[in-house]
Amino acid sequence: MSDLDALVGEWLTLPDVAERIGRDVGAVRRLVEDRSLLALRRGERGVVSVPAGFLAPSPDAGWHVVPALPGTLTLLADAGFSDEAAIRWLFTPDESLRGLGTGPVRPSTPVEALAAGHKTEVRRRAQAEAL
Repeated sequence: MSDLDALVGEWLTLPDVAERIGRDVGAVRRLVEDRSLLALRRGERGVVSVPAGFLAPSPDAGWHVVPALPGTLTLLADAGFSDEAAIRWLFTPDESLRGLGTGPVRPSTPVEALAAGHKTEVRRRAQAEAL
């Protein structure tokens, strides 16, 4: 297991993402092409996979892409992050994020903070990384 796998935890193949969000694989490929999702080739066979943390439960019991993720991915790309570096940054624990929000579960990574609705703070930190 690589250190990136340890950070990310669960990965989903494109067909798995399609099933989870209720769309076809072509639509998921377009999300990757549009950089609304990032995917990396993983494993011996180089299977294209997406971090499961990029998806969040919907109120209707389904799943969707974390709403603030596409804009944050654009900001990271503009700052010179490779896809792997962006994923690594989004999943690296940051204890200072635990101060965000008031709920019982506090975010510990930028992607968790995005899913919890703290996009401004995450993007501010991403911009600071670029400097």
